[in-house]
Amino acid sequence: MTAPLRTGDPVVVNVALGTRAYDIAIGRGLLASLGERIKTLRPGAKAAIVTDETVARHHLAAAEAALAAAAIESSRVIVPEGETSKSFAGFERVCEALIAARIERGDLVIALGGGVIGDLAGFAAAAVRRGLDFVQVPTTLLAQVDSSVGGKTGVNSSHGKNLIGAFHQPVLVVADTALLDTLPARQFRAGYAEVAKFGLLGDAAFFSWLEANWQEVFAGGKSSESLAREHAIAVCCRGKAGIVSRDERETGERALLNLGHTFGHAFEAAAGFSDRLLHGEAVALGMALAFAFSARKGLLSPADAERAVGHLAAVGLPTHIKDIKGPRPDADRLMNLIAQDKKVKRGKLTFILVRGIGQAFIENNVDPAEVRAFLEEQLSG
Repeated sequence: MTAPLRTGDPVVVNVALGTRAYDIAIGRGLLASLGERIKTLRPGAKAAIVTDETVARHHLAAAEAALAAAAIESSRVIVPEGETSKSFAGFERVCEALIAARIERGDLVIALGGGVIGDLAGFAAAAVRRGLDFVQVPTTLLAQVDSSVGGKTGVNSSHGKNLIGAFHQPVLVVADTALLDTLPARQFRAGYAEVAKFGLLGDAAFFSWLEANWQEVFAGGKSSESLAREHAIAVCCRGKAGIVSRDERETGERALLNLGHTFGHAFEAAAGFSDRLLHGEAVALGMALAFAFSARKGLLSPADAERAVGHLAAVGLPTHIKDIKGPRPDADRLMNLIAQDKKVKRGKLTFILVRGIGQAFIENNVDPAEVRAFLEEQLSG
């Protein structure tokens, strides 16, 4: 774990991918520097900002002003908020808007929003004119610590989450932590699941730090003396940058970042990709189930499982199936969704399991009957 930040200076984390390397700039007030940063990277380029209706109300004018100050011509593409935009129809709408705006190969797409916008705009950038550069300006905690970094882009299928997409790395990520001040509490809490994930999968010391400091992470800009939020984001970005630089296309180590996602994506799809269960909430539930399943298999102590689940519950995240609003899916439905998981290889189930706090590992060829029995226990409980 890196030492906590001691000043208010921006932190820059490099994603080392050779000629496609890029920086993640982290700090308060960085949106104002967006134009100058882009001008340095791509002199003379135009930009199209893709965002959603809610983010547009809060931050679009400031983003456009930052571009105008650097003499960068820009256009805007505004889509409805939520997972419904992360679809074939949403993808078509963004692609057509970029073409109509005459965005050329030497121009840029800017994803201004959370994970949905980053995935959608990034996928459109990967496809339009066979590839446009794009910049991530994540406006949610989940996007700042996870989805904006690493180049995974895509849309959802009726068969499951993120099943259509491409690896397409951004050329820059600008994580302005001040933008998080406008997030609803539920959205921030959902994003925190991805913060906790980094500690739970590979950094026990960071997880211990979170247990002691999570309230300051939540307070963020409301406490001018605290840099806990910036520290947590920087630790997560450094951790993910390291993994991505070693395994860009998820052929090995990068799969660890899916801790909680196999169970979580199944429940998210079963809930119809709706506000019944936000993505980060699904990840939290999925991690709780991954720890419980690992304990059931005798891989870690019940105490460690209780500690992990207890922290997620303490911050207000769902940790039991009963925490999901509305009707529960049955085991058959969940198993069908799990069978569509991207980590499935030749029909064999792969899960990210744990041997302790910070000790995640990839388990191939998990017995589907064991998973079904576990889910039936959880559903009945």
